[in-house]
Amino acid sequence: MNNNSILDRPLCATIVAAALSFLVTTGLFTAVAGLFQRDGTPFQNVVIAERSCSDPAFVSERQACVRSIVAAARVRRVASR
Repeated sequence: MNNNSILDRPLCATIVAAALSFLVTTGLFTAVAGLFQRDGTPFQNVVIAERSCSDPAFVSERQACVRSIVAAARVRRVASR
């Protein structure tokens, strides 16, 4: 009877694989956290602008309205700091 498993690996290879997966996971979590913390346009401002600019018939007019409302909200947010 053969007691050796087919899936046996050296212990050092397992440790190296675990360390690499830990580094990749840490890098991904850091990148995602950085994306959430960066100073961008808050989503609530975009939603408010989209809802208040629903009257114009043309897409270009709607986009201009949204941009102006988001810009005004950004100015208010920067001024309040």
